[in-house]
Amino acid sequence: MVNYPKAKKSFCMECVTYKVHKVVQYKTGKSRLTAQGKRRYDAKQKGFGGQTKPVFHKKAKTTKKISLKLQCAKCKRVKLTAIKRAKHFELADQGRKKSKDPTW
Repeated sequence: MVNYPKAKKSFCMECVTYKVHKVVQYKTGKSRLTAQGKRRYDAKQKGFGGQTKPVFHKKAKTTKKISLKLQCAKCKRVKLTAIKRAKHFELADQGRKKSKDPTW
């Protein structure tokens, strides 16, 4: 499990210095029906003949690389970075909190 801070100091290209960035996990947007590839695919699928393009079935990976969206606190410029693969990802204020009472 990966715990990642909600705010991180990173280099901003617009400010040309290291500034605090707000960290959010990147999420893909809604796909458009008017995109050229989608229009081409729909036109090819139309009519008789079944599936025209190959459907991928041989999935090998069990995890995905985590993409992060970093937004500069000063100028609001956004940059995307990727971190290593993980099954569980969590944005946290700090790391793990230590319990007050010892467990020995």
